[in-house]
Amino acid sequence: MRVGLREWADREPDRPALIADGGRTLCFSHLEQRANVFARAIAAAGLVRGDHMAAMVGNSPDMVALGWGAYRSGVYLTPLPTTLTASETRYIIDDCEAVLVVTHADFAHLAGELPSLCPTVTFRSLGEGIATIRDWEPELRHHPAVPRPDESPGSLMMYSSGTTGAPKGIMRPMPGVDQAGLLPPFARDLVEIFGLDSTTRYLSTAPLYHAAALRFVLAVTAAGGTTVLMRKFEARRALELIDLHGLTLSQWVPTMFRRLLDLPAETRAAFQGRSHRRAIHGAAPCSPALKQAMIDWWGPILQEYYSGTEGVGLTLIDSDEWLRRPGSVGRPRKGIVHILGENDEELGPEETGRVFFSGLPRFEYHRAPAKTATRTSRQGWQSFGDVGHVDDGGYLYLSDRLDDMIISGGVNVYPQEIEAAIEEAEFVAECGVIGVPDPEFEERPVAFVVPCAGEADVMPRLRQHIRERLGRIKQPREIYLVDALPVSQTGKLLRRKLRDLLP
Repeated sequence: MRVGLREWADREPDRPALIADGGRTLCFSHLEQRANVFARAIAAAGLVRGDHMAAMVGNSPDMVALGWGAYRSGVYLTPLPTTLTASETRYIIDDCEAVLVVTHADFAHLAGELPSLCPTVTFRSLGEGIATIRDWEPELRHHPAVPRPDESPGSLMMYSSGTTGAPKGIMRPMPGVDQAGLLPPFARDLVEIFGLDSTTRYLSTAPLYHAAALRFVLAVTAAGGTTVLMRKFEARRALELIDLHGLTLSQWVPTMFRRLLDLPAETRAAFQGRSHRRAIHGAAPCSPALKQAMIDWWGPILQEYYSGTEGVGLTLIDSDEWLRRPGSVGRPRKGIVHILGENDEELGPEETGRVFFSGLPRFEYHRAPAKTATRTSRQGWQSFGDVGHVDDGGYLYLSDRLDDMIISGGVNVYPQEIEAAIEEAEFVAECGVIGVPDPEFEERPVAFVVPCAGEADVMPRLRQHIRERLGRIKQPREIYLVDALPVSQTGKLLRRKLRDLLP
């Protein structure tokens, strides 16, 4: 399959490729030209095939153009979160061994500190306003907007969200030089699995420094579709954009679903969504009650995937399948799923164990071989680190994250199971559970619960609900009512920050 962006720039140069909400629109020819300029500027900065660069550009068309420019330069590109501290950002820059870091003037408050923290790294800014970083735009204007004569395929090196510790760089094999001119591997599978084409009109709701968000936008542009980029997610505006631009496809995380459902009834009633044919969601567990509420509102257009930055596999399930098998994350569309016991023995249907995949190229955590080993079985299969089982039909169900599992009195207790049971209560908006040390049982579960708006006298009802739904070992004795749970921008619960809420 040929590289789609260049093909569409030749065929339909004036058709919009990227529409930035509240900002500029780039047609396919302009996106192609910007990508070519970036590729030439990357080479002029001295980077060669196999080098690493990083970018803190936010949700702008330039982040997408940089993705294509880096790919055509044969380098690894690491997007940098815009929500970290300077020291946290320095950790990623140092860990990925970036030679070049591209920033945006919008993030001057953070980017301005980085050159002194990373003195051996070259920094460039897109736009003026950062005293410590040279504006790259004057240099970019000197480069012709035509392809480099020596294009070489590169890759993305994304970092995990760091929900349980320091972020980890996911290193995948770089495409061979013989693949120059082909559709990038990080876009090819999404085009095929989700049927992306030139009629796709996609709403991108999440930060582009996350793997799924950036890869989906790159895949949509490769397929000739149009993407509307939200600068920052806002529930009401997301609905407006779907109707305003006649969008056909969108991507969400469960936290966004909750914010949509919390909108006033008149706002939700005003949403027409006539063009909206598919709403993809993933990245974090979605409770059955929450998902059912979204299907009741939007109809059976939800499509859930289970995957991760490591890219070891992907499962998929549509709404009709999920209504027959609530709680499942679907059957494999990439890789072959295996459920393994403690000694890496393969388990049968309905047996719970660690979820592994085979059949795809292996990944490694950058400069962390011991961590890679914890995600690799003796058979050479690899895992995202989740626990679950498959049913007789081959549908996968997740129990929890292996790193989050609580061992209480020698029994495995899964926080996700407790959370799902508590969230079944109609007066509970969401719940987070962690394990804490216990002198008698080694660990015990503790729950943090967000009540629904306007609910009063919650605790007696909550304890009664827990007694009815959970066995004794799984019942949290300690329950804390909180206004909100700490989550990442992709909606993943930050359990390490829940511990900060303990008295």
